[in-house]
Amino acid sequence: MNKLRARGLKTAAAALSLSVFALGAVAQTKPVKMALVESLSGAFANTGEAVYRNIHWAMERVNARSGARLELERYDSKGQNEEALSALRAAIDDGAQVILQGNNSATAAVLVEAINKHNEREPGKRVIFLNYSAGDPILTNEKCSFWHFRFDAHADMRMAALMAVMREDKALKSVYLIGQDYSFGQAVLREAKKQLAAQRPDVAVVGDELHPIGRVKDFAPYAVKIKASGAQAVVTGNWGNDLTLLVKAAREVGYEGRFYTFYGNALGAPAAIGDAGLGKVVAVADWLPNVPDAQSEAFYQSFRQRFPKPQDDYVHMRMQLMVEALAQSIERAGSTDTVAIARQLENASVQLSGQGGSMRAADHQFQQALVVGVMDRKGAPGVKFDVEGSGYGFRVVRQISAAQAQQPHSCQMQRY
Repeated sequence: MNKLRARGLKTAAAALSLSVFALGAVAQTKPVKMALVESLSGAFANTGEAVYRNIHWAMERVNARSGARLELERYDSKGQNEEALSALRAAIDDGAQVILQGNNSATAAVLVEAINKHNEREPGKRVIFLNYSAGDPILTNEKCSFWHFRFDAHADMRMAALMAVMREDKALKSVYLIGQDYSFGQAVLREAKKQLAAQRPDVAVVGDELHPIGRVKDFAPYAVKIKASGAQAVVTGNWGNDLTLLVKAAREVGYEGRFYTFYGNALGAPAAIGDAGLGKVVAVADWLPNVPDAQSEAFYQSFRQRFPKPQDDYVHMRMQLMVEALAQSIERAGSTDTVAIARQLENASVQLSGQGGSMRAADHQFQQALVVGVMDRKGAPGVKFDVEGSGYGFRVVRQISAAQAQQPHSCQMQRY
């Protein structure tokens, strides 16, 4: 009798398990609508299109093998905060549950605030914000939000990684700091001064300058000042055309110092710098194509097969991991309910092609390894792959573990 009862309980448990699985599978047949709110026109259109390729490719792979069905729509912010807010409203009206943005920290800040207010007003239409690039540290500190998840290393984390290389450059005695005049650019310069004072007090800051974001067409006057300052290196968080035009102008005026950059490894910068950047342009990233790992190489090769045009060569591991984390969270939630997905995202831990990371629930800052690379010619030791067909790639000179890269936070989050 006891054996029969035990067998019956096991059968009932198995049936319940299958029912729960079936319910989860049914729930996940409802698509999760994602909205990319990004500059798809104007000065930074190339950055928005590059992000779209990354997200679309990641989504293709997830949908091919996962129970989480994702749909992606594009909304052009035109590089303006008001346009981004209009795009957010349109996306929500269209049924979006997940908002993706990153190529401007000021825009990210206004989106976080707007999403916080919307989610309070309309709990039945709550949305999640996945941030893949907006690096102002404030977004996971004073302005942290339950609805916001950052998958890029923030400015302080990236600066600490660069500083690990600058610390060993004993010949370095002077630097010029230049950045875009908005929250992220200001944060980069502020942290550069702080970390230099703490770790390289022997290095003099001979220039400290901010310029309008996306509006400077001729960086020659800035380049002349950099050269005249005698700075042995430039430290910048510039991205997009603001970086490409800056380094091109520096090359044209004959500046021969190093560039310590956050984004010097893509979007036209290597080609613009040319031979003048060999051994002199340093970039920090979450991953680089020349990371010495067979799985990493296979990952990069598969991206190049999917997007074979040289100008489309802009792949970021963090964006792939972000979509993987979303899919994982939908599957674990067994639901497309926004709050349920957000709760799972808080504890997401993902691996892809030998790379990986995990979300820190306390502040929603993704914790991952970082790498620092130095520009060199394709074919040089450690440079199997070049960037955008330029003939120049980045040799990895420092790998920093997730534990080494993490920074403290001051987030006091309201949870749901």
